[in-house]
Amino acid sequence: MICVSLRSGSCQECLKALESLDFAELRLDLMKITLADIPILARSGKRLMATCRPGPYSDALRKALLLECIRCGMDLVDVEADADEEFKTDIIGEARRRGSSVIISHHDDDQTPTRPELEAIIARSLEAGADFVKIACRANSASDSARLIGLLDRPQCQGRLIVVGMGVFGSITRVLAPFLGSPFTYASLEEGYETAPGQIGYRDLARIHRDLRGILGE
Repeated sequence: MICVSLRSGSCQECLKALESLDFAELRLDLMKITLADIPILARSGKRLMATCRPGPYSDALRKALLLECIRCGMDLVDVEADADEEFKTDIIGEARRRGSSVIISHHDDDQTPTRPELEAIIARSLEAGADFVKIACRANSASDSARLIGLLDRPQCQGRLIVVGMGVFGSITRVLAPFLGSPFTYASLEEGYETAPGQIGYRDLARIHRDLRGILGE
């Protein structure tokens, strides 16, 4: 399954993009979306994930946007593993009350940590209440990507762990991970609209996945 990360535009532009998609991540920190827009987007009938990374907005506004997404019935909400504990607890608690699934995500823009370090992050995230754990790291070599893919061999992680290699070396993880136990992977709407380095355009990734399913007889 492919989740398309949407990163720019107004509410109306977002709705237009959603017309051709089944599953999308709303990168609220990269969009021009207000609290009043959230119910409109939630009524699109699409499977939606709400994400609002630190940066342009205060933590108070980030929390308000994510809580509104949950209250309006969005399917998933992403919260950073290193977020303030109160921030994280409030988001997870509201998601539990409203029936949304929680992704706890770890990002390393510089490198891919060792396997023991990554396994510790996954364990802490699951203990904190994650329904899914996302590990997104800069892959500086083929072995970094292999290490990320290798995390999917853990039985307790099957169907719950999303691995993403950022950068050129990491692109292969975006192709293979869904075939090896990851519940989904991320793509950009099209070239030039990436939300992370190494992200592949939706149409290209969908075509590659169709070809792979044909080879595998799926």
